[in-house]
Amino acid sequence: MTYVVTENCIKCKYTDCVEVCPVDCFHEGPNFLAIDPDECIDCTLCEPECPAEAIYSEDDLPESMAHFLELNAELAQQWPVITEMKPGPGDAEEWNGKPDKLALLER
Repeated sequence: MTYVVTENCIKCKYTDCVEVCPVDCFHEGPNFLAIDPDECIDCTLCEPECPAEAIYSEDDLPESMAHFLELNAELAQQWPVITEMKPGPGDAEEWNGKPDKLALLER
């Protein structure tokens, strides 16, 4: 099983989660983070750290967000690993909780 970053991370991209990951499975894109499912060890540490509540266990992933499992796997292969917390985007609070952000995902 793996953890999955979902839509609410788009344009929020808080990095609190990467700081606690013991296996460095997070990858950073321009406005989204992805978890490499082949690296994730299901330790549960990242989920409670996400201020945007954008991380789900694969088993608890809402059906409407099931496509994010494949998207995380794809993007993790393209983007570099991130291991240290960075300041969030200046407008992250404005984007937190907004619906329909998938079209805003920058690759």
